[in-house]
Amino acid sequence: MPFTKNQILQITIESLSNDGNGVGHYEGQAVFVPGTAPGDVADVRIVKPMKGYAFGRMEKLLISSPDRIPVDCPVAGPCGGCGLRHMDYKAECEAKTQFVRDAFSRLGKLDVPVLPVLPAPSTDRYRNKVQLPVGEDESGHLVTGFYAGRSHRIVACDDCKLQPAWMNQLAVRACALLEQAGATAYREESHTGLVRHLFLRQGWHSGQRLLCFVLNGKALPAERQICETLQQEFDLTTVLINENTAKTNVILGKHTRTVLGPGTIEDTLAGVALKMGVHEFYQVNTPSAEVLYAKARDYAGLQTDDFLLDLYCGMGTIGLSMLPDCRRLLGVEIVPQAVDGAKATAARLGLPLDRADFRCEDAGAAAARLAAEGTRPDVIVVDPPRKGCDTATLEAIEQMAPRTVVMVSCNAATAARDARWLTEHGYRAVEVQPVDLFPRTRHVECVAKFILAHHK
Repeated sequence: MPFTKNQILQITIESLSNDGNGVGHYEGQAVFVPGTAPGDVADVRIVKPMKGYAFGRMEKLLISSPDRIPVDCPVAGPCGGCGLRHMDYKAECEAKTQFVRDAFSRLGKLDVPVLPVLPAPSTDRYRNKVQLPVGEDESGHLVTGFYAGRSHRIVACDDCKLQPAWMNQLAVRACALLEQAGATAYREESHTGLVRHLFLRQGWHSGQRLLCFVLNGKALPAERQICETLQQEFDLTTVLINENTAKTNVILGKHTRTVLGPGTIEDTLAGVALKMGVHEFYQVNTPSAEVLYAKARDYAGLQTDDFLLDLYCGMGTIGLSMLPDCRRLLGVEIVPQAVDGAKATAARLGLPLDRADFRCEDAGAAAARLAAEGTRPDVIVVDPPRKGCDTATLEAIEQMAPRTVVMVSCNAATAARDARWLTEHGYRAVEVQPVDLFPRTRHVECVAKFILAHHK
């Protein structure tokens, strides 16, 4: 191996990997360096030598990339959430476009047009939801922050620039009130302490605000006083308590109770009126999500008599936003609260079951059953989790043979893998559109269109 631990090397950064690390080479071997940009020249300390490559840490910047900008967050490095905060946003968008192109060409082995990423309207304060772990600082005071990369060590942060200012201010105030009441922070290693997380959510268009305390227990000390104080000071629509006493790193427990307000907040997304609590999946960047869903609707190309199947449908937003274009919608989702929300939305819109129906099932199992029953949708939309579609879902899509498949994905690598499967089983990849829902981070969303190979 050409590398030894703690070795200092001068490295020129040539590109970015799809996880946001700068990539340079030494004696033909790749060196991955977080917090760097193409064009940087730096002294790099090797922290993890591997066979054929190494991970390094920038010790000293010698020549600055033309794409580099000052980092305006004191914890951007140790936090790791804003992996591209050191880069000009135009360069960030170009990098994200390349991430998706590389995935579809290298992993998917596909020659498909990947359009330039659609940038976000704003790079700061765009998140409508945040889940903040609660811990203690060195002085024993309660703090919130974010987990450092590949750890559950909290990096304290009282002003994350990705979330609205009121969320940061509420977190600081909540910690003070909890501390005064004698509440303790949860300690994962010993499964002791009370307060695990603060869950905050905002209706982007409605302005309604939700706070949920996630507890290793049933109640807060001085619970009513704390909740009423925060509700008054921060104009909260509703305050909840979620009980999670399991030894798990899953944030939310199954039981949630309402302390103040209706228990949900309202908002609209892509023209669909929604109600949500804490269990429903909802894209964290509303303006960019509306751009993404509009592109998905365009790719679907629905006709008035079409039947649309929406797999991994969440709260049903994508399908419901497309329903004006077609005759019938069936949505499938495994999370019961999300399905209940989708059904409630359809009911509020006055949609009968033969127009919009939602079922709580595993997407793969449901798709396989529908295919076996002879169900033949004209268009299928899939929006799977980061791990992508399972084989049962893809095989069922092949059997149902819709003329168009629209794939929404938060992971270009698994999207490219699934795209390759579809192209090997009767479909042609038409186009891929990346959309930046997560500015300053390494993540990028994309939507892809597929049509039956014999369909014009």
